Amino acid sequence: MASVASTSVESGDERAVSGGGHRPWRAVTSNRKVMLGLIVVVFFAVLALFGPLFVGSNVNAFGLDRSAAPSSAHPLGTTAYGQDVLAQVVVGARVSVALGFTTGLVATILAVIVGLVSGYVGGWLDEVLSVLSNVFLVLPALPLAIVLASFLPYKGPLTIAFVLIITGWSWGARVLRAQTLSMRNREFVTAAKSTGEPTWRIVFYEIFPGVIAVVVAQLLGTIIYAILAEAGLEYLGLGDLRGVSWGTMLYWAGNNDALALGYWWWFVPPGLCIAVLGAALAFVNFGIDEIANPRLRTVKAEKRRTRGKAKEA
Repeated sequence: MASVASTSVESGDERAVSGGGHRPWRAVTSNRKVMLGLIVVVFFAVLALFGPLFVGSNVNAFGLDRSAAPSSAHPLGTTAYGQDVLAQVVVGARVSVALGFTTGLVATILAVIVGLVSGYVGGWLDEVLSVLSNVFLVLPALPLAIVLASFLPYKGPLTIAFVLIITGWSWGARVLRAQTLSMRNREFVTAAKSTGEPTWRIVFYEIFPGVIAVVVAQLLGTIIYAILAEAGLEYLGLGDLRGVSWGTMLYWAGNNDALALGYWWWFVPPGLCIAVLGAALAFVNFGIDEIANPRLRTVKAEKRRTRGKAKEA
């Protein structure tokens, strides 16, 4: 996330001018990284939406076939309590995917509002919002999330979402503030001021489109952070252990010594789902950065020309 964001900061002015090309959707569909990532993300989204309809809702019910290896009856085996691992993976996808995307979206919206308003308005409001952003930026996100989740009385997805939003917005706000500071004195902003446009319209209709690529990068990075942090918090037992998610599956697998006993089918499927979904979002992130960053587009075009010349030779 940090590497993509740093690239975005360096090339923010160029992004504002290029806007990702004259045909952004065609550029997106022609990028292999974006398409591969989107296919995986859509698969998990469909799995989260419709998968639980086919496996039932009572996936925590105990069964007699305990700690069974993968078979035709249980394609991903069963837990030490006789629960079907495949059913838990499918049902758990709804909580993990929904919480990750919702948290990432809300944290990004908060970062956009704080960053753009702080960078454009300036003055005492900028100072207050900058101090607030710097405070949360200095604090280590995951330890702070662990502390907050430990002391909040309610344990569940809403608590984890609240904790991740609180700890996940400051970096994006800081980056967007820097981008806004570089754009607020440009000609099109000055022209909008001279015509009497209100502040909110200048911020969200004039400046925001110029930083949309940075916002998308921040959104994808925050979603990745939210999915991983949610799994980490639930693995530590700070979530609702009566529910089913990929994080709670890892918690119960670790709590019952699945690794020591060789029950790999209990912890590998949820861990693999988290890794694959995170990698897919990273692919989309890197692909969009290639499309929106003129420097990366130039390097990629040069590589294609070099390969073409090599083939001709």
